[in-house]
Amino acid sequence: MVGTNNLDTKLTIAVLGLGEAGSHFANDLAELGIAVRGFDPALRYALHPAVTLAISNAEAARHADIILSVNLSAAAETVALEVLPVLTENQLYAEMNTASPDTKRAVAAILAPSGAKVIDIAIMAPVPPKGILTPFLVSGPGAASFAEKLAPFGLGITTLTDEVGEAATRKLLRSIVYKGVAAVIGEAVAAGQAFGLEPYIREQIRSVIGGNDALIDRFLEGSKTHALRRSHEMEAVVSMLSHRDIAPVMSAATLESLENLIVHKTA
Repeated sequence: MVGTNNLDTKLTIAVLGLGEAGSHFANDLAELGIAVRGFDPALRYALHPAVTLAISNAEAARHADIILSVNLSAAAETVALEVLPVLTENQLYAEMNTASPDTKRAVAAILAPSGAKVIDIAIMAPVPPKGILTPFLVSGPGAASFAEKLAPFGLGITTLTDEVGEAATRKLLRSIVYKGVAAVIGEAVAAGQAFGLEPYIREQIRSVIGGNDALIDRFLEGSKTHALRRSHEMEAVVSMLSHRDIAPVMSAATLESLENLIVHKTA
């Protein structure tokens, strides 16, 4: 729970996409005393009483100081097109979807005629339990203004450059390591169990990661719990690498591993 902020502020933030991450952000921002408007075509999560629901993405974004787009990467460009007619040069548009750098740049190109300043935001950890205090990497023309406007609220914002796509690139490069390690650990533990040698394989894993069984279990449970979201993340990784003519051999295998977890979870 984010502590209530007593600052006298007229800041208005629109949250487009009120899924798990978006609803956490909207609720926490409202708790901070910020005026929050949101939209989601299929609302599933409870919202803070102070969050105002709009009838469309465009209506939520109209006159907001900051717009947070928190959707699936596949919807990023569609949402940008929907809000383009209502945006002005005085607004900041934060593209928070886990998407490839090319998708982030495509969103910026769509919004360019409005004059709104675009921020590429990479969410660098699972949103629960920290919510809006989750660490963010930000880049793009509006990155400095975004950090400045939200500085009084104690968010974990690290500003990079004014290049859209840089935050996304850094997040996805990191994902190659973290999601790849999690996939290897999952396969190794499953193999150890199949051969009746789970204690042995856990010992081998510990010798590599310098951790303990609790850390191994966090890798295993994280992959299972967040398989769908992480599969979208790895799709973006594969796309990014392919566009740089890098064969995404290990990343593609990690993606397949996550897809298998999704199938088993829904079976």
